[in-house]
Amino acid sequence: MAGTKQATHMSGQLYDGYDEEYGCPILDEDRVVDELESQMSEGGVIVDYHGCDFFPERWFHIVFVLRTDNSILYKRLETRGYNAKKLQDNIQCEIFQILYEEARASYREEIVHQLPSNEPEQLEDNINQISKWIEQWVKDHNS
Repeated sequence: MAGTKQATHMSGQLYDGYDEEYGCPILDEDRVVDELESQMSEGGVIVDYHGCDFFPERWFHIVFVLRTDNSILYKRLETRGYNAKKLQDNIQCEIFQILYEEARASYREEIVHQLPSNEPEQLEDNINQISKWIEQWVKDHNS
């Protein structure tokens, strides 16, 4: 994941119904991959999503997994109005490091990095770290 291009509006219908239990649309993963394929093959794209196991490994040069302490995460999700089931499942997902383990299983271990995302200062540090990585990636791939 690198570069400065931003994926533009996706033209296709990328949902396949609505999940009443979680209160959210059901993403059609195959349609998402099809929709992004041409942009991703050009390179220089950053993808922001809460999971990664359905994205092709060839798309990414680096993967960052943001981690949050459960007490902080609980308050964030509660503020967003998550229902009880969605809130509980998200907290369990963080406790068991599901997204981190999914990333490690889906991509080469050396490209998967964890970043703390608890405080505003850490957000700034993360942005700086990712920006430095992007700058280096661009230098390495344009020389």
